[in-house]
Amino acid sequence: MKINIISVVPDLLQSPFAHSILKRANEKGLLQINIINLRDYTTYARAQVDDYAFGGGAGMVLMIEPLVNAIESLQKETTYDEVIYLTPDGKTFDQKMANTLSLKNNLLLICGHYKGIDQRVRDHFITKEISIGDYVLSGGELAAAVLADAIGRLIPGVLNDETSALTDSFQDNLLAPPVYTRPVDFRGWKVPDILVSGNHKLIDEWRHEQAIKHTMEKRPDLMND
Repeated sequence: MKINIISVVPDLLQSPFAHSILKRANEKGLLQINIINLRDYTTYARAQVDDYAFGGGAGMVLMIEPLVNAIESLQKETTYDEVIYLTPDGKTFDQKMANTLSLKNNLLLICGHYKGIDQRVRDHFITKEISIGDYVLSGGELAAAVLADAIGRLIPGVLNDETSALTDSFQDNLLAPPVYTRPVDFRGWKVPDILVSGNHKLIDEWRHEQAIKHTMEKRPDLMND
């Protein structure tokens, strides 16, 4: 999979993809993430990419011309399955959406900034608008990192144990069950006997029961979806 990300401040995205799982995914050739500097596509002086909003009001808006230049230039090289705009008024990102996007080959993410992007870009180029929550960030870079991480780890071969992602929270609308590791007894706090029994059938049943219980206690809304 290839994920291209258009950003006004590309340096913000260097660290999230230079470590851990996503770094290994890149080294294995399973996930290629490219960070595109929007300022490379402007024709305005001093690499300007934003301007005042028509009609007045506080805040700046990312201009249409640099964005269209960047999108069309990238589309000449790659056919994108989705052109995604990260915005607070997009559809809320969830595990189901991550699963769907992980099956795509090429994604283009556009990071909003300031008061957002010129509406004409949204009208003519964006195929999907996504929010990571009901709050406002300084820009879409952190949201893009969240999407790339959530999607990338689902690609076959990225995780050492490919079944791990299938047991994550929100798969099957359930939260993950409690997990334990060594030692079995710490200060008298013991690991449930079933988990050290060696009976994998009973362990799986226990985990499923605990996942349901955990979900009912903390996120009962998921049981109704």
